[in-house]
Amino acid sequence: MSLSTFTRRESPVWQIVEYLQRQGSATIKELEELLGITTTAVRQHLNTLQAEGYIERRTVHAGVGRPHHAYFTTDKVQELFACHCDDLALTLLEEVFHMEGSDRASQLLERVGTRLARKYALSLRSSVLQDRVSELAGVLNGNGVLADALVGDDDTILLRTYNCPFHELAQGHREICEMDRELIGKALGSDVNLSKCMMEGHAGCTFVVGTDDKTGAQNRGDTLLLQA
Repeated sequence: MSLSTFTRRESPVWQIVEYLQRQGSATIKELEELLGITTTAVRQHLNTLQAEGYIERRTVHAGVGRPHHAYFTTDKVQELFACHCDDLALTLLEEVFHMEGSDRASQLLERVGTRLARKYALSLRSSVLQDRVSELAGVLNGNGVLADALVGDDDTILLRTYNCPFHELAQGHREICEMDRELIGKALGSDVNLSKCMMEGHAGCTFVVGTDDKTGAQNRGDTLLLQA
């Protein structure tokens, strides 16, 4: 089955992949309710994804009672989110790292991040930080990055992403992660910290958003310049 078959947003297999990325796992019953289709149909889609190596079935032991089966994505699923249309740009960046070294590559990434921040900032209309984070999550979703705006247990504002378009490159060059953190901060006009990163084995990346230090003041100034 071709890659495009899995990445059609309206297809059941894509909805399953997106749900598993966001939720971490799912049972057949949960997927039945999500898709509104029969158990047999859900199993067919799961078998297709398993055959391609995008998901796996595990036995889950949760508290008392009998264990049950649930489905999880594998590392291979990241290829469904990769920016295949930007293979040339990614290859060029790899060559910059190889020929010019990390310092020059980081300078390039900073410039790229600033340009992306300018583009994203233009789509953020609210002056309320939490609303701006929600707007940014919408922009990221529209660009193929699964993202949610959340509120933490201590009322912190969080932006969580569940896939990385540059996953393969970021595995060897964590400067990509720093570019993401900085561009999010500039777009929002706030300080942003990366508290969890999928490159470290987490299910996604969690950015903690706040405005309580000098970085936030600097980023607010940067945002005004970006929007000017």
